[in-house]
Amino acid sequence: MLSNDIVLYLQKLRPAPDEGIEEMEQYAYRHRIPIMDPVSVEVLLFILKLIRPRRILEIGTAIGYSAIRMAKALPDARIVTIEKDRERYERARFYIEKTNTKRQIEAVLGDALAVEADVAAAAPFDVLFIDAAKGQYERFFTRYEPFVAAGGLIISDNVLFKGLVAAEAPADNRRLWNIARKIRRYNEWLMSRNGYDTVIIPVGDGLAISKKRGEEQ
Repeated sequence: MLSNDIVLYLQKLRPAPDEGIEEMEQYAYRHRIPIMDPVSVEVLLFILKLIRPRRILEIGTAIGYSAIRMAKALPDARIVTIEKDRERYERARFYIEKTNTKRQIEAVLGDALAVEADVAAAAPFDVLFIDAAKGQYERFFTRYEPFVAAGGLIISDNVLFKGLVAAEAPADNRRLWNIARKIRRYNEWLMSRNGYDTVIIPVGDGLAISKKRGEEQ
């Protein structure tokens, strides 16, 4: 993971966000809603611009920040995003409307482990982005990988989880330690997956990029 000094330096270098994006960042900060950190989201958007996906599935909408950032960076992409918390879902819909990204983004309310039938019609997806309950990452991956096209990407956020995945001793906070253990198991499982090539990028809270191999392999 990058030091705080490096993170602050990189944040200063990034282009100033437009008014709508800045409003969302401030809202998330005030209400303690987790969204992608500025450095990680720039890395994510750069990768997406390189591969130019047409269909993206996101698990974990929160207030719609990353979905809207992806929509603005990829004007030809369609994004389906799932959120189980109604209050956050409604806030996401508000921002989707306000940022004029409604044409690109379909927000689905429900538990991602129970609504796959609602998003199946939009499959196959070129990218699956997982950024929801950390202890459920493996289940999300397994449930939705059939929806990802051969050669597509599965991107998992927060896979270094505050650095605790590398800690030798339990953290003072037992809940955080339990989540870290689950993420560590997920990372090990992910790196050993047949049919995928995976790299973990130590930016922000950690991004895992898994490329689905073609069927011929």
